[in-house]
Amino acid sequence: MHPALSVILFTVLSGIGTGMLVWLPVNLGIGDLPAPGIAQWSADRWFGVAAFCVAFGTIAAGLVSSTFHLGHPERAWRAFSQWRSSWLSREGVMSVALFVPTGLFALGVVLFQRADGWWLVAGFVGATFCLVTTFCTAMIYASLTPVRAWNQVDVPLNYIVLSLASGAAWLVAIARLFDQPFSYADLGLVGAAVLGLTWKRSYWKLIDRIHAGRDEPGPTTESAIGIARTRAQTARPLDPPHTEQNYLMKEMGFVVARRHALKLRRLTMLFAFILPVALWFLSVWLIAPVAAVLLLIGAISMTAGLLIERWLFFAEAKHTITLYYRGN
Repeated sequence: MHPALSVILFTVLSGIGTGMLVWLPVNLGIGDLPAPGIAQWSADRWFGVAAFCVAFGTIAAGLVSSTFHLGHPERAWRAFSQWRSSWLSREGVMSVALFVPTGLFALGVVLFQRADGWWLVAGFVGATFCLVTTFCTAMIYASLTPVRAWNQVDVPLNYIVLSLASGAAWLVAIARLFDQPFSYADLGLVGAAVLGLTWKRSYWKLIDRIHAGRDEPGPTTESAIGIARTRAQTARPLDPPHTEQNYLMKEMGFVVARRHALKLRRLTMLFAFILPVALWFLSVWLIAPVAAVLLLIGAISMTAGLLIERWLFFAEAKHTITLYYRGN
């Protein structure tokens, strides 16, 4: 599939924002480790301002970037009416709805220095909305049966875990800038990054088997015309369907060389998972200003790695319609 920059930015940026809004009520409501409590987290108003601004800003930037992929952005509002049948519509509805409870929670933290009671309830409702939004975003792709690399249970799991990892990375970096203590987001950064790396490697092995034909049988040119494929009997078109490239060939027939894909996978593992976790462990032993710089570098590294990962997610996906144009 053709990797569209607008969609890549949308999924990565919105994932960062929703991930941060999941960790914020956990940190502010449940408290710091090892001693539960909200005293230090809620006492620093400027930390709250910075954290919520980054979270809401990345979600808003992601939503704006997604409109550039539409043929008629001015009609984007119509997508909200199809929530009963469309994952895209559900994602749009949830991405707007999450601003209500998370906005109330931000209001309580920043203006009233409260992260308990109904303010905390609003925070956890918002966190739930964020997880549902990320799930809906993933299901836009996982529900497409013609794209076997996407039609996998691993896809929504990966989207959620990578959102939690990137959100934790940015929240921890901002926290250290304001001299905030060790928190549950620190555990989330390490845990989600390790889990994300494990699942991502498993997903890459899965799609490699699919592309190599070692997975469960998929559609072929022969199955499309009702004959069995053997070594002696294969189907191929006598003439190409088109002499010029058309829209379907451009959007659904994107090809990435195997050696380039392997190189980009290694870069993803390095920037999105290995380097951020390594910098976090190093920051534990350093003073706050230096630790903050390292964690900020780690958050930027993870974002860059996820941009590469999301590009691969689209580039390595193969639509069934390519059988018509390539014959295999």
